[in-house]
Amino acid sequence: MLTMVLWIILALYGLAMFAVSPTARRFGEFYAGRRGDDREVGQGLLIGSVVISWIFAKSITNAANLGEEFGLVGAVAYAGWYLSIPVAGFVIYLIRRRAGVASLTEFLTSKYGRGAAAAFMLLVMIRLVNEVWSNTAVVGTYFGAAGTVPYFVAAMLFALVTLAYTLRGGLRSSILTDGIQFVLGLALLAVVLAWVIPSDGPRRLVHSGTWTLAGGVDLLLVALLQSFSYPFHDPVLTDRAFITDAGRMLKGYLWSGIIAAAFIVLFGLVGVHARDAGLAAGQDTPFRVARSFGLAALVVTTVLMMVSAGSTLDSTLSSFSKAVVLDVGGERESGPAAGLSRRFTRWLARADSLRAGRWMMVLAVAIGSIPLFAGAAILKATTVSGTMVLGLAPAFLLFAWPRPRATAFHLALWPGVVLGVLYAAGRVPAGWALGNGPNASLLGVNVYGTLIVFIGFVAGAALDSMNRAARVRAVSTVVAVGLLVLAARLGHAHL
Repeated sequence: MLTMVLWIILALYGLAMFAVSPTARRFGEFYAGRRGDDREVGQGLLIGSVVISWIFAKSITNAANLGEEFGLVGAVAYAGWYLSIPVAGFVIYLIRRRAGVASLTEFLTSKYGRGAAAAFMLLVMIRLVNEVWSNTAVVGTYFGAAGTVPYFVAAMLFALVTLAYTLRGGLRSSILTDGIQFVLGLALLAVVLAWVIPSDGPRRLVHSGTWTLAGGVDLLLVALLQSFSYPFHDPVLTDRAFITDAGRMLKGYLWSGIIAAAFIVLFGLVGVHARDAGLAAGQDTPFRVARSFGLAALVVTTVLMMVSAGSTLDSTLSSFSKAVVLDVGGERESGPAAGLSRRFTRWLARADSLRAGRWMMVLAVAIGSIPLFAGAAILKATTVSGTMVLGLAPAFLLFAWPRPRATAFHLALWPGVVLGVLYAAGRVPAGWALGNGPNASLLGVNVYGTLIVFIGFVAGAALDSMNRAARVRAVSTVVAVGLLVLAARLGHAHL
């Protein structure tokens, strides 16, 4: 019976979202989320869209899992990443005021060069692919254990349902459905808390956990560090910062950060309840808690997961479409411009931009569903990608410094990418760990990584200020010294 109810919910959700989603026939509707009369998105709808599109299904699950592992400290730790929203709003506000650009790709091209913009777009694509599988995977767990046929079928059907209504209206569909999903999400959260809080009492929930590095504070510090780089590689967040007046956008992003962080902390109490109730351990805390309260609670939680996953996934598809067609291809409402790929730009000049955008959404689902079958951990979709983009912090936070150019950008970016790969492969030196908690290695690589990328940025800025000959001599000297040091260490090891 339960399985049948869940499949009916999935079908009704898809039909409802498809029914309210408009059909975009104009460039501004599909790519900028504007109304049919060309009016911008209102502030209330902007706030709702930013909040619900960043309350991913995987984020709700992670917050509950961390609440179970560390108590309230774990929920607050995950909420630390939501500092990203006001950070992005404030920095992009300044960029728009000073540089007058219409996208981050345009800003990076003008400030650091086409190579920097291309590297940035590579990281953006990785991020968007992560969002496809990590959110559909969460929905799949409510229909069957990870790796089972019902799990895969539900995850893929959910992806196709979301694709269907997003194909109709692009970003306009995403923002309108976000508004509905935001209201529904708040109502469902209230229902969930009404079950959880009376059974434990608010005092017991709030005083759970210990505020130590080993008790989850190490992850909170990681979240706060990554919040100064993490938001810039997520177009689900940054695309919305360019579709309204800059002042209205900034105010909306400040409120969005507060609301979203509060939502995550409150839902983390579900995990705290699981911890106190002694429910069987696992990586699907919301599902286990909901099941313990009965069928009604499981239905409500399933709908909440679909709402949060759908709001993120439709935004991911519209962002992927915009990233490929506008940022890489150079397509503009006023006509073709200089994109990052001249060949693709020439092809787009002969194609219909809306049709091309819709095909890119199909491609996103196809590519983004591949990791679903590899059994990747959803928390790593946040922590690993956040470490890889540490180098974006100096590139954006210090954008007003006139000296840094391409060299500074790359000397900041690529060390962070290397560190992220090393962490994912478990190759970070043990001596880098800070504290003795489960995230000691992650904290260490982020603290040292932040220092490294800022040093690299400053060193690159010094190189950028030199003429070409002096720059070649400086780089050659550094490489020669590095080789001598390496040779000396190898010789010493041999002796």
